[in-house]
Amino acid sequence: QVQLVESGGGLVQPGGSLRLTCTASGSLFKLNPMSWYRQAPGKEREWIEIILSGGNTHYAESVKGRFTISRDNAKNVMYLQMNSLKPEDTAIYYCNVHSKSWPWGQGTQVTVSS
Repeated sequence: QVQLVESGGGLVQPGGSLRLTCTASGSLFKLNPMSWYRQAPGKEREWIEIILSGGNTHYAESVKGRFTISRDNAKNVMYLQMNSLKPEDTAIYYCNVHSKSWPWGQGTQVTVSS
């Protein structure tokens, strides 16, 4: 089973930036579409971005133009560059294969507040 680890979260002021990192063990990382998700308190987990194995990407409207997903298949890592952060971006951020068939990691907390 693949192990997912998210890191890079923290406290940032509105308008600030963070870069999240997802590491996924296993040699099949490069073959899978990978996504970022987030879950705010009291809310359901929300899909926000996907990156295909070849690098093509799609974004939820809530983050389009502000967040950028990327991956390094050779290193089994994926990134989420978050710019122009808003208070409503506050959530725990998770990564997973797009099918969500891997166990969820612990996520990384992003808090956007002045």
